[in-house]
Amino acid sequence: MYSVITGWGMAVPEKVLTNADFEKMVDTTDEWIISRTGIKERHIAGPDETPSTLGLQAGRMALEKAGITPQDLDLIIVATVTGDYSFPSTANLIQNQIGAACPAFDIQAACTGWIYGVITASQFLKTGAMKHILIIGVETLSKITDFTDRATCVLFGDGAGAVVLSASKTKGGVLGWTFGSDGSDPERLYRPAGGSRCPITPENVGKSETFIHMNGSEVFKFATRKMGVAVEEALQKAELTPHDIDLFIPHQANLRIIDAASRRLELPPEKVFVNVEKYGNTSAASIPIALCEAIASGRVRQGNKIAVVAFGGGLTWGALAIEWTAKHS
Repeated sequence: MYSVITGWGMAVPEKVLTNADFEKMVDTTDEWIISRTGIKERHIAGPDETPSTLGLQAGRMALEKAGITPQDLDLIIVATVTGDYSFPSTANLIQNQIGAACPAFDIQAACTGWIYGVITASQFLKTGAMKHILIIGVETLSKITDFTDRATCVLFGDGAGAVVLSASKTKGGVLGWTFGSDGSDPERLYRPAGGSRCPITPENVGKSETFIHMNGSEVFKFATRKMGVAVEEALQKAELTPHDIDLFIPHQANLRIIDAASRRLELPPEKVFVNVEKYGNTSAASIPIALCEAIASGRVRQGNKIAVVAFGGGLTWGALAIEWTAKHS
């Protein structure tokens, strides 16, 4: 039994912050931001836009594309670090709002979360225990971003991406995968306050520790070292090589990191999908949003071999080797 993508969808907030907007907010320039990140603009959630509302939109699109109803779902997995609540899970909220009657839970692996979700779902499908699983990657990172910190505030955006993963007897879909974590130095990328170790209090509300903290140089070194290796491991399990890749969809965090991974894999620009300039780093939503846009632009066709990879806070990493089987892409 194989696990194949049969539906997909995305949703982003209407509000957009451009680099020109940030020039008025912090000591930065459009040229500085583009040269170091490749980002030109990002979508920002409004007061009434949450991971559950954005995830619901993306999930409904994915179900419609897959041609199934919410009642056909056996499981919903949501990858997010910015859930509506500490508990219950955002997946529980979406399960109710979408009209499904299946189990639902969240996965918290930061930017690698959606890949963790796909790997988890594929195990249920391959055993024959389930037939259809909805995996959503969604974040509203703007709500935990310090907009006075020029080193981080220009990086992040909000959005949701979803896929329906279905069981199939025909070879295809997720053919190889790898994932991992290194918790030896979580402070490289984390949010200090908000958990039980350092609860949010009246004294620290709105202060630095309630926002994202990142050691940019350390994360950059980790990402450029790990992304290429992870892709190679996933491809090896699928009995493929980098030369077999038709399209590479990396986590859209930073154009320089994407370029470094592409060079390691010896992939020409035409085989690499990039949309970081429009959305910034949307964490767990990054790859499914990019996948949706790649499909819409005609860059994903039946039989294509696709490699996806991400890294995130934890630190975490993961990669997938996928053979595209959907005929209606």
